[in-house]
Amino acid sequence: MRHSGEPASSSAALGIIPARYGSTRLPGKPLVSIAGRPLVQHVWERARAARRLAALVVATDDERIARVVRSFGGEAVMTSPAHPSGTDRLAEAAAARPEGIVVNIQGDEPLVDPHDIDVLVDGLATDPACAMATLCAPLADRAAAEDPNVVKVVCDEAGRALYFSRALIPWPRRPPAPPGRTTWRRHIGLYAYRREFLMEFASWPPSLLEHTEGLEQLRALERGRTIRVLPARGRYLGVDTPADVIAVESALAASA
Repeated sequence: MRHSGEPASSSAALGIIPARYGSTRLPGKPLVSIAGRPLVQHVWERARAARRLAALVVATDDERIARVVRSFGGEAVMTSPAHPSGTDRLAEAAAARPEGIVVNIQGDEPLVDPHDIDVLVDGLATDPACAMATLCAPLADRAAAEDPNVVKVVCDEAGRALYFSRALIPWPRRPPAPPGRTTWRRHIGLYAYRREFLMEFASWPPSLLEHTEGLEQLRALERGRTIRVLPARGRYLGVDTPADVIAVESALAASA
């Protein structure tokens, strides 16, 4: 990572981990213990292994989280508790920073792959026409594809998002795709933004489709902006419930 005080270029990247204390299903989620370490520490340790991040911070609304982050050597910045979304918290944390690319690293993804963070940064750094990028993975399981908690994405041939939905898209009216191929893609909720676009995005009011689906990224598509969708390598298990904690601990034990 770049040392503080060194100038940042338009392709330098800042990683931000939004970490909110309040959670409906799992209060104090960033501090929940997973295999003996708080959730936020797992995310931090994985993210800091990314080669393309010049700096990494945790953006939080609670001093308890900030203290824990500092205790394991991380950098924490305090943000307003009034933010309605992680993107708004991200924008506040990035406002005073010089890095030209900002990566939103979900604070509830303890298995985040640092290679995927690098893929996102490279995707923006090598495509000047693109202001936002995210990840996807093949989705072959019909039951998962029909699950509204699993967000799907449909892309054009150049890998640009056409639409994100909780519904089953595309609808399989015709026979399934040939063996070894699938038309369904699961959206992985990591994002990279050009800093100027992030500030613009956060200033827009929620859009109609965003409100309907509960998906912030639709705000960009409704405004006619391009989202580049890149293939993810990692396996992602988000933490929202106590059962998720057990699943992540099992995954960590299996990979040890």
